[in-house]
Amino acid sequence: MQLNHQDLNLTKTISTNFKELIQFLKSTSFSKAIIVGIALSLPIIIGVQFGFMEIAIALSFGAFWSSPSDVSGSFRHKTYGILYSIALIVIVSFIGGYLDFDTWFLLPVLGVLTFAISYIAVFGFRASLISFSGLLALVLSFAHEAERLETYEYAFFVGLGGLWYLVLATIWHKINPKGQTEELLTQTYQQTAEFLEIRGKLIGPNSDREQLQSKLLALQGEINDNHETLREILISSRKSSGRSAYNNKRLLVFVQLVDMLEMGLANPVNYNKMDVLLSNHPEFVQSFQNLLFEMSRQLLLISEAGQNVRKIPKNDTLINCFKKLKKNVSELKSSSKTEDYEGFLMLQNLLEYQENQIEKIQKIKWLLANPNPRDIKFIKKEVARRFVTTQDYNPALLIRNFSFKSAIFKHALRLAVAVMVGYGIGVYFDFQNPYWILLTLIVIMRPSYGLTKSRSKERIIGTLIGGAIATAIVFITQNTYVFAILGLGSLVMALSMLQKNYKTAATFITLSVVFIYAIIRPDVLTVIQFRIIDTLIGAGISTVAMLFLWPAWEFMDIKSSIKKSVAANRVFLLEIIDQYQKKGELPTTFKLSRKNAFLEMSNLSAAFQRMSQDPKSKQKNLGKIYELVVLNHTLLSSLASLSTYIQNNPTTEASSRFTTAGKHIDENLEHILSFLQQEENGSREIDVENKNEFFKQELPKFTLENHDLPTSVHPKLERQFQEAHLVREQLHWLFSISKKMLQISERVNFA
Repeated sequence: MQLNHQDLNLTKTISTNFKELIQFLKSTSFSKAIIVGIALSLPIIIGVQFGFMEIAIALSFGAFWSSPSDVSGSFRHKTYGILYSIALIVIVSFIGGYLDFDTWFLLPVLGVLTFAISYIAVFGFRASLISFSGLLALVLSFAHEAERLETYEYAFFVGLGGLWYLVLATIWHKINPKGQTEELLTQTYQQTAEFLEIRGKLIGPNSDREQLQSKLLALQGEINDNHETLREILISSRKSSGRSAYNNKRLLVFVQLVDMLEMGLANPVNYNKMDVLLSNHPEFVQSFQNLLFEMSRQLLLISEAGQNVRKIPKNDTLINCFKKLKKNVSELKSSSKTEDYEGFLMLQNLLEYQENQIEKIQKIKWLLANPNPRDIKFIKKEVARRFVTTQDYNPALLIRNFSFKSAIFKHALRLAVAVMVGYGIGVYFDFQNPYWILLTLIVIMRPSYGLTKSRSKERIIGTLIGGAIATAIVFITQNTYVFAILGLGSLVMALSMLQKNYKTAATFITLSVVFIYAIIRPDVLTVIQFRIIDTLIGAGISTVAMLFLWPAWEFMDIKSSIKKSVAANRVFLLEIIDQYQKKGELPTTFKLSRKNAFLEMSNLSAAFQRMSQDPKSKQKNLGKIYELVVLNHTLLSSLASLSTYIQNNPTTEASSRFTTAGKHIDENLEHILSFLQQEENGSREIDVENKNEFFKQELPKFTLENHDLPTSVHPKLERQFQEAHLVREQLHWLFSISKKMLQISERVNFA
């Protein structure tokens, strides 16, 4: 029996690893790495054959330097990104051809160029990749000096190499136009499945709630990042007639996943009250967990099915789990105890949230099964476009960010100084390839300390491992063809792993560099030695620079992130109150406010993660700030609960007490923002006591005065009781959370 169990585990492990390998080989990261490999190697092969090696090297450089802008997003944006990269690397290559100065004059010129190129990143993520292309061109201009080509000719062929890469990327996009969308949807299915699984674990009475909440925050940020990219691809992309139906269907699938995230976050009451209920009725814990885990499993199976309709899972198991739970909840209603009826209302609302989730999963399956387009209600383009986050490319950003308040400005200045110091050390000690130090610096250094520190560590470990492997292979063989194959293969693996596992990518980068040099130079062991030394020096300089050169500690900016998230939640609250009062079809502004609230919460979570990676001495008020982040997330959870309910259920007329309660919660959020903006210094009195009295007297928590009601309630009244219970619970919860946030924001000094 033990052997069989081990065999099953081994089989499962092999199956999982095989699926991961297939998924990796199908990924856009791997296909992009293959394209880069072709773009680099083909000109070199042709150049060797026909004796145009310098032109071949320029073409390869141009292709390599323009490739960083080829990241997830609409094809139009990627094309523009690559074209801007090409323009920048041509300019930098042209300037680089004239950098033959005395070292002491070259250093400040190098610093100014590094700052100017890095500073482009003020225009956003894609601009930062264009900036990286320019930095690569600048640094590697020291690696190759054209002997037969004039500077303008070399710059021309570099640009031609960039266009060569763009042609290959375009061809691949035409061959596999759906690949990127399907990969991102697959990741979103898997992340949403994990989100639901964690929510299921949170129901458990013995769960480590703090750890699970931290995972939930981080995961929610990853999901929102994917949502943003999918919005850009599905909405911003120019739709050809052959792809419009596909894009429109996938957009509807995406909408279901967005709704699932909101409903997954929703909870009809606070966890403490739910814990008390479930402790009295532990039989429901396992039932709700089974349902959530089954929904999670269904999403994973959908992710594995991809575009294969036959692999889409059936609904039987999911429906059976739901029916069993629904029956158990109904039995609680027939109890003679009044508190059991209140428990029924809580569980019934929670059950209906899960029913809505099941409907979303079924809708996804239906859409993936290629239904008749006539049966589908598509989203209007003009409405959908409002949900795409647009980047501001106004040149005025360059002026507005030209101060030490800007993280990008400080990063560009810090990197410029580090590059000057690195190159000075390399020249002074007569290193074999001083530009390797610079290459390490531009790859490792990031605006945040935590990411720079982790990349430095991973880069060093990866370089040491790569150096050890390369040394072993060099002792085994000195075959040039073997080195060429290993060098190209290592480069492909390095590029494909760059976003997934930087340590592994650094290992393969070292292997590719060593093997490429081994073809040119016989003293390959010396190359390995200098590669390791240069990496250690570059990592050391980057760490020192982050610590002492205009450091950008996250505690300086976390207040701004909290303020934006609270403000977004406040707008979402006001939209919910307005919708509850007016009824009718959900306006676009409602959905936009929801999207913005989730997005800002994701940004806040990421900011806190960066703060927790800063040195201990720079983690000022970490405990209080963490409490604010968690409370803000809980506030969003409560808003999501109200939002989900009013979207999926007919509601009664809003009372004046509901309006007043909403006003009190809004005032608390307004005061929080005032403290965060330092417009108030505590001198203004906040009448919390009167608000407390209102919630106690005018909006008491839901109770059932009639003890005979549970057995005699009319179905129509039952729906009203459900609504009254959920709405009152959420209003009390929102007020309690906002009051706690207000108390903390009064005490925390963000300076």
